[in-house]
Amino acid sequence: MTQSEDRKIIGIVHPICCGLDVHKESISACVIFPDRKGLDQYDIKVFGTFTDDLMRLRSWLLDHECPVVAIESTGIYWRPVHNVLEEALRVVLVNARDIKNVPGRKTDIGDSKWLAGLLRHGLLKSSFIPPQDVRQWRDLTRLRKKYVQSAGDYRKRTHKLFESANIKIDSVVSDLFGVTGRNMMDLLISDRNSLTLSDIQLCVRGKLKGKEEALYRSIQVFFSDHHRFILKRLLATIGMLEAEIAVFDAHIRHLMQGQKTLLDRIKKAAGIAEVSSCEILAEIGPDMTAFPTGEAMVSWSGLCPGNNESAGKRKSGKSPVRKHHLKTIMIEVAWAAVKKKGSYFKDYRLKARRGAKKAIVAIAHRILLGVYHVIKDGVEFRDLGEDYLTRRNKSQKMSYLRKQAQLLGYDLVPQTT
Repeated sequence: MTQSEDRKIIGIVHPICCGLDVHKESISACVIFPDRKGLDQYDIKVFGTFTDDLMRLRSWLLDHECPVVAIESTGIYWRPVHNVLEEALRVVLVNARDIKNVPGRKTDIGDSKWLAGLLRHGLLKSSFIPPQDVRQWRDLTRLRKKYVQSAGDYRKRTHKLFESANIKIDSVVSDLFGVTGRNMMDLLISDRNSLTLSDIQLCVRGKLKGKEEALYRSIQVFFSDHHRFILKRLLATIGMLEAEIAVFDAHIRHLMQGQKTLLDRIKKAAGIAEVSSCEILAEIGPDMTAFPTGEAMVSWSGLCPGNNESAGKRKSGKSPVRKHHLKTIMIEVAWAAVKKKGSYFKDYRLKARRGAKKAIVAIAHRILLGVYHVIKDGVEFRDLGEDYLTRRNKSQKMSYLRKQAQLLGYDLVPQTT
């Protein structure tokens, strides 16, 4: 097949384009452009990754009048390149699984030529890159979650320390880090030689009043100076992390204060509170132009099954998106939604057929679709109620119950008011 015949099958979308193979210390760039006779020409060059090198890369691309660049999403290394090229050119960020090169011919320059060739014929699908302010929201909410997880790890270490010292406070209190639990830990790290029942009575708050004797028994152990030192360090670290989380919360609220109305509408969905609403908006942004439909956004987040069919046989339906920040957030939201009384999502009947985890993913799918329309269409989130499915299928439900009653020798009689 000749080159002209091949072009009839696969058309040229970008006559001039560039592929960048980005690494930590070097960038291989390949620009494809037509000459005066319409033949393809390649200009290949290797750049460094310092900012002045990236500025030369941008000038080189502008000299070639290149309007679009393709970059493979390689960890964090594409970010500096995107920062420099964002305002001057269109950047197409590509998932590595979509651009596998021919085996045995993989080099840095070969990868850049392969990228440029795929981009030229419109065979690359760009990843979603939100605007700069939304990217800043993302950085803050994701880092906040890391701090929350770290604080949780140190709380687990505190539980482990108490078990090793035969302290059973968490066998009496439901939350070791509640007011009563923290008061008792402050009492344990004090330099007092012995603790009395009256000391415990001063620590108890709320519903734990009346359990002073059990709490006193739970700390009758050999709590040595070694355990006291470790507990002091653990509590100091937890306090520091909690203070940093509070700083993050205040800063995120300050940056997103212009989206307060939208956040209030998002929070009307079951399972979504202030923190999760900020995390959701930070992941997708307030502009839905990148997602033509709600289903497209749900597929991007990995909350719908993948398509894998061959010879008429349906194979594994696992989503190709294994890990996604938005997916994790929505799963947490779904677990909270099924516990809300009177909510439509509390009646998740898919659990009986497919199991609890798949049912939770389906509920996260539905909630995210609702959030999409709340953001894009400016509508209010409306909960249908826990008995919606029962009321919708009332005739079928009555017919089923009537047959079951007849099998048991009973007749259903309408209730009179």
